[in-house]
Amino acid sequence: MLERLNEAMARIEQDLGSEVDVRLLARIAGTSEYHLRRLFSALAGIPLSEYIRRRRLTKAAAEVLSGHESLLDIATKWGYGSNEAFARAFRAMHGVGPQEARSNKKALRSQQILTFKLIVEGSTSMEYRIVEKDAFQVVGRGTRVPLVHLGMNPAIVEFIKGIGMPALERMKALGDGEPEGLVALTYNQEGVEEGDHLDYFHGVVTDKEAPEDFQAMTVPKNTWAVFTSEGPYPETIQHMWRDVYTQWFPSNSYQSVEGPSMLRTRIAGETAKAELWIPVTS
Repeated sequence: MLERLNEAMARIEQDLGSEVDVRLLARIAGTSEYHLRRLFSALAGIPLSEYIRRRRLTKAAAEVLSGHESLLDIATKWGYGSNEAFARAFRAMHGVGPQEARSNKKALRSQQILTFKLIVEGSTSMEYRIVEKDAFQVVGRGTRVPLVHLGMNPAIVEFIKGIGMPALERMKALGDGEPEGLVALTYNQEGVEEGDHLDYFHGVVTDKEAPEDFQAMTVPKNTWAVFTSEGPYPETIQHMWRDVYTQWFPSNSYQSVEGPSMLRTRIAGETAKAELWIPVTS
């Protein structure tokens, strides 16, 4: 898998001066476009589109400093319709505009070509099972929150606190399906950087009708990879997400598919026992 992913990275370099076809990259990597984007983000720490943008601006920076071409020619070459659009993107990455960089020979930032290697520590084992599950309903409440990589997510904490214990108890009483108890669903994630937003839904799996003050969402029929982990809270949960995408997926034939992921957590003191459900295809 990683060898084919590196072949896709090489193809990006070939196509930087024109349109980079992500569907073609996915075929080279032997996976779906959705899974390629999720896997790349987990491994690289930035979205695929952002990596491509940075590589183009790295190439453009070398040409700006060389002084052999006009700034407009460079902007057009790397896909910008005007000097203004190019200058905004250039400044966002390098901290200075292209004219200032050329005039003063400023030091600029560089996005190196990525090569992926799998390093398995071997200190922990990852327990998982594959579950076939028909479409089901989750009843609860949802919101949109910023992504937090380490530590508690204040927006989620405040959201659940705002639901209130009486409503949470009524919510739990509705649950009659698997996974049991309260679950957190996440989906429509815009990126992997701190502060990027995603949809968050807190509820229970149930066949019962949703009360008027709750929402209902339908989760389609899927094959699920279900991972379990136990350890300090919340680090264990956040590390499990990381390890699934950086270690398990590259080592297995399964691919993630579009749809919500589910997390069920049981907390006792400072220890969490977590079960993570991710929709997959083989």
